[in-house]
Amino acid sequence: MTETTSQHDTRQRAIAQVRRMRIWAMRRPLAALALLLGAGMLCGAAARSAVGLAEVEAMQAADASRKAELEKVRREAQQEVNALAARLAELQAQANRLNALGSRLTRSGQLQDGEFDFDKPVGQGGAGRASDMPPAELRLRLAALEADYRRADTQLSVLESLLFNRELDRSALPSHDPIAGSYITSGFGYRADPFGGGGQFHKGIDFEANVGDPVLAMADGVVSYAGNRSGYGNTIEIDHGNGYVTRYAHNSRLSRQVGDLVRAGQEVAKAGSTGRSTGAHVHLEVWQDGVVVNPRKFLGHNNALARHGPGNG
Repeated sequence: MTETTSQHDTRQRAIAQVRRMRIWAMRRPLAALALLLGAGMLCGAAARSAVGLAEVEAMQAADASRKAELEKVRREAQQEVNALAARLAELQAQANRLNALGSRLTRSGQLQDGEFDFDKPVGQGGAGRASDMPPAELRLRLAALEADYRRADTQLSVLESLLFNRELDRSALPSHDPIAGSYITSGFGYRADPFGGGGQFHKGIDFEANVGDPVLAMADGVVSYAGNRSGYGNTIEIDHGNGYVTRYAHNSRLSRQVGDLVRAGQEVAKAGSTGRSTGAHVHLEVWQDGVVVNPRKFLGHNNALARHGPGNG
């Protein structure tokens, strides 16, 4: 193919440029060598830079991996701490319940507060040096403590039930004075008839009273009779369970009716002198399993002194 004028000119210029570079290199060999060395150094620096960047990228990747692993370990450790904290909260709740139960038992059992102070820290000690506790051992100790709490809770609940039943029995035992601030004017047993009819067996004891003074229940119970009985006048009887019945006679007025639930110390009548009576007083009888017994042994204190007076009946 015939070479065009433009192509011919371009080829001639390239040949001329190569000749000039050869002549420049022959005339300035040191400059040419410096140029070659510079080019080599640039190539080496570029290579080292590429290697350095690769190493930096590898280190960054390793660092990111370590950070991810540390974050995983941290999350797992936090989950374990949260689980232990939840168990600790459960144990604290059980401890609070046991402390409250123990305080109730202390009051119910009338124990000394100083001996059973559930708010006072327990003294502890030891001469050995402390060491780190492995998590597995900590979990075992918490499980053992939880089992101890469960056993103590069961035992204390049974004890509370027994004490509660004992308290119920005690509250049903006639022991409260039937009238406040009074004294005995006639005792239980054989005595002279206050109406001059010889001797008689007095089935209860009499307390000095004024008309209208409150007559009080000796124990918890249910009113089993409220009305007029021959010789007793206005009478109220309370069934306390366990075979105990108390009778309050010669009242001016009755404050309760059959079926009413009464508590120890609550008013059941107003004192008076109805029935076979020489004056205002409270006549008290205690029956146990259908047999009349001396009420004196049930009274709560010893300041009710026997003294005969006009208020017998």
